[in-house]
Amino acid sequence: MPAPERIIRLKTVLARTGLSRSTLYRKIAEGTFPAQLKISIHGTGWHESAVNRWIANPTSYREDRVE
Repeated sequence: MPAPERIIRLKTVLARTGLSRSTLYRKIAEGTFPAQLKISIHGTGWHESAVNRWIANPTSYREDRVE
């Protein structure tokens, strides 16, 4: 049975990527970093696998947005 998808919070994302908070949110707006998920009224997180895909190849990452 595969392990469930982990959700990681902002501090962890910043530590793993080395990005500043403002750069992270700018990249999300540009579609070059995975968008966050709403996990509670005031909380958000990221799928760990999506962040790991970005870390593996940050220059060619593009968010697959369905709009």
